[in-house]
Amino acid sequence: MTTAGTTAAKHHLGVRKLLRVADFRRLLASRLAAQWGDGLFQAGLAGAVLFNPERHADPLAVAAGFAVLLLPYSVVGPFAGALLDRWDRRRVLVVANLTRAVFILLTAAAVGLGLEGVPLYASALFVTGVSRFVGSGLSASLPHVVEGDHLVEANAFVTTLGALTAVLGAGCAVGLRAVLGSGDGGSAWTTTFAVLGSLGAAFLASRFARGILGPDEVDEPSRTITAVAMGLLDGARAAWRAPSVAAALLALLAHRAGFGVSLLITLLLMRNTFTDYGPLKAGLAGLGEVAVAGGAGILVAGLVTDRVVDVLGRRGTVCGALLLAAATQLGLGLPMLLPTILVASFLLTFAGQVVKLCVDAAVQGDIGDEVRGRVFALYDTLFNVTQVIAVTGAAAVVPLSGRSPGLVIAATVAYLLGLLGYLLLAKRTASTTSPR
Repeated sequence: MTTAGTTAAKHHLGVRKLLRVADFRRLLASRLAAQWGDGLFQAGLAGAVLFNPERHADPLAVAAGFAVLLLPYSVVGPFAGALLDRWDRRRVLVVANLTRAVFILLTAAAVGLGLEGVPLYASALFVTGVSRFVGSGLSASLPHVVEGDHLVEANAFVTTLGALTAVLGAGCAVGLRAVLGSGDGGSAWTTTFAVLGSLGAAFLASRFARGILGPDEVDEPSRTITAVAMGLLDGARAAWRAPSVAAALLALLAHRAGFGVSLLITLLLMRNTFTDYGPLKAGLAGLGEVAVAGGAGILVAGLVTDRVVDVLGRRGTVCGALLLAAATQLGLGLPMLLPTILVASFLLTFAGQVVKLCVDAAVQGDIGDEVRGRVFALYDTLFNVTQVIAVTGAAAVVPLSGRSPGLVIAATVAYLLGLLGYLLLAKRTASTTSPR
């Protein structure tokens, strides 16, 4: 590892210089449009299911909602990975965004008609599944518009701004619900507005030259069905052959498990237990404040992660983030008070974003382009399945009030186990690659 000053000179290009690259600006704009729509759609759907006076939501209903928002990629992932490494990614991004726009409208119609269960969830599954497809395509394309030495910095900027844009989209959903109403009709119109993000993202992606986003070469079976069937397996093999990627993925999965438990507890506390505390709000408005606190954590992570990695290395940065998450979970989550929940939201989201940025950089820098899409597909699949399993398991035992000290402690243990597993895999990393 080089000295901090030398490393910084090599890896810091600066936002202004990044934005001078036309293809980088276009890819960033497409991502922001897509993530604004994602944030609005997910918040609109959450409001329709969880905070709709015309519907009832218990912990298992909350878990079902998370499954709808997160599990689709476990089905779409193999297709996404294979196709992103097989077809022109520009065309994939255009078609996927247009497809998502259609299913957003179908989901909004289902909400407006008061449909529940399979009819509502089926259309929402397609929206979120295609959204994950688009996200993987954008991530796999980034190394084609940014030089390798600047991937950590560019990825921190893109991911942070994208996450904040998703928070903005969620805020727009809250504002639209206040204007259009919180019942089925208002929720349907709110959800409909998310179509603008998909259409904008499709238009921006169409402006790329054909083939410029890769893949540079195709390393897959000639038959698409065979390639799809092998997608996740190929991604897993590639990740295992890059120990830095395998270790970082394990750390991120531990964080998602702990974070999923915390998120369910927070939702139930906001909905059923907390009352307004001065300027701090309960209910959907309180979740908005939690989202703002989380957005601030994402912003700070984007600003400092690259420089922390320069000083501590990627391994030290990931370990520090997991320790911070464990301390936050126990010290601020356990009291289960409205003020401490908000501070915990900031710190847990900050820690998770730091780990995610390190994982993204590892995949983009240590995985070959011919298989990168499949690794990102595996990454997102594991990411989402882990959180859904954590939420579902917690929903089976959490009281309706959300007050469950045992679950908070379990989330803390998840972070610490993730740290232990990361360190064990990091030893394997040390014998084959640099921790940077």
